[in-house]
Amino acid sequence: MNLNTKNFQKIKEFLDEKHEKYNHTDFIENDPIQIPHRFSKKQDIEISALFAATLAWGLRKTIINKCNLIMELMDESPHDFILNHKPTDLKDKGFQEFKHRTFNSTDLLYFIDFLQRFYTENDSLEILFSSKSTQKENLAHFHNSFFAIDYALQRTKKHVSTPERKSACKRLNMYLRWLVRKDDKGVDFGIWENISPSVLICPLDIHVERQAKKLGLLERKQTDWKAAEELTQNLRLFDPKDPVKYDFALFGLGVESK
Repeated sequence: MNLNTKNFQKIKEFLDEKHEKYNHTDFIENDPIQIPHRFSKKQDIEISALFAATLAWGLRKTIINKCNLIMELMDESPHDFILNHKPTDLKDKGFQEFKHRTFNSTDLLYFIDFLQRFYTENDSLEILFSSKSTQKENLAHFHNSFFAIDYALQRTKKHVSTPERKSACKRLNMYLRWLVRKDDKGVDFGIWENISPSVLICPLDIHVERQAKKLGLLERKQTDWKAAEELTQNLRLFDPKDPVKYDFALFGLGVESK
């Protein structure tokens, strides 16, 4: 990013202003982040947030309705359900009829299977995102761990992205923003203590990409991992400790202009 001092300061002030505008509890009402905000238990938050982030494409109203349905099927207690459900629960409650775009009941049941195996032996999903030296490695580690079983489903892999396939990993980076960032605004949760907000990668969707290019924060043409890294590196110039806070500004601007 080639900016003179004057332009740098103008863009920083503009982004800070928009961050203050959109990083507000009013944001929760119409966003999938409202799903984990229904819970207070750490595991309930991270499980419901994983489903909300995974299903986060398409109309936000539809995403929220589908996530609410999953929580309803899990008796509004996802961690307890994950650990203690019986096979008959999955059959009788209607899990096998679930569908959101290309994410169907087969994918949902595999997610539940993975989560049950994981939480039987672990306290928090944070460990899968914090054991490696870079975010790129951590996201790849999560993906590989998610499918590290001989009956892992090939079709479900398209719903869990990885930088190893050059994906920008928009939904997983959004998930990490929710659980890692901590401020006094009341939107992001900040319940994961072992990951610094400074290493997070900005979620790169169509809204963020367009606004970033308008502001000269992104030049790469492909919407891939390198583009997400380029944008984040430029955002670190404005706030090295919390670059992804500007996701609120860029996403909000994109929705506003739409």
